[in-house]
Amino acid sequence: MAPVALAAVWLGGLWLSALVLLAVAGMCWEWARLATGGSFGATGAVTVAAGVISVGVLLLGVHLGVAFALALAGSAVVLAVAASTRAAEPLWAAAGTLWIALGTAAFLYLALAGGRGTVLWLLAVVWATDIGAYAAGRSIGGPRLAPRLSPNKTWAGLAGGVASAALAGLIAARLGLGGGSGGVLALVSAGLAVVAQLGDLAESLAKRHFGVKDSSKLIPGHGGLLDRLDGLLAASIATGLIALLLGNPYGPVH
Repeated sequence: MAPVALAAVWLGGLWLSALVLLAVAGMCWEWARLATGGSFGATGAVTVAAGVISVGVLLLGVHLGVAFALALAGSAVVLAVAASTRAAEPLWAAAGTLWIALGTAAFLYLALAGGRGTVLWLLAVVWATDIGAYAAGRSIGGPRLAPRLSPNKTWAGLAGGVASAALAGLIAARLGLGGGSGGVLALVSAGLAVVAQLGDLAESLAKRHFGVKDSSKLIPGHGGLLDRLDGLLAASIATGLIALLLGNPYGPVH
């Protein structure tokens, strides 16, 4: 999937927007099927609509805060529909919708307003986290990080992921990506590595709750979109919130 994602980021514009809209629709479809036990129905339709609308409004040039507000409102509608139809667990259905909508909206905003360099840095951090965590976990092993959620994750893997992400931040700064100095970008990248791992664990918790191994079978041999993008969603939300707390340094979407 990396070549497709990188090509869309590089080309930008409609290519990237179309890919992100397809991704949010696909992830919301996966989540709705999980939450409803495969029935989808009205809860599923509202889940997909909430995600697509929250992300799509960014193409109209709105502030990220507006997109976040719409994501919250959409998840509230999902909660109400799920409760009234009894086709899904309301809190789980709404929480997943909010997570996906916030993460995807933040990612598209960073791409449109922050520029290509910001997104390439973010992708590099998340991918470096996954690679570093896998390599350190397999080679070092040691105590499990959260055995009840993900038995293969170790504290050594977390440390390896954080170190790899920090290195990715330093390299990104040297290449002029991410919009920050080497030290600052390394620290932020290390923090995002922890957030990405938490996103991974959150999806593992959801899959355990629903008794499934993968979010779907959309990607042969690799599960679903959520299985591949859980860490990126969490890291995007954190980065988007940082942008808002710093006074929206990327400015409005244009």
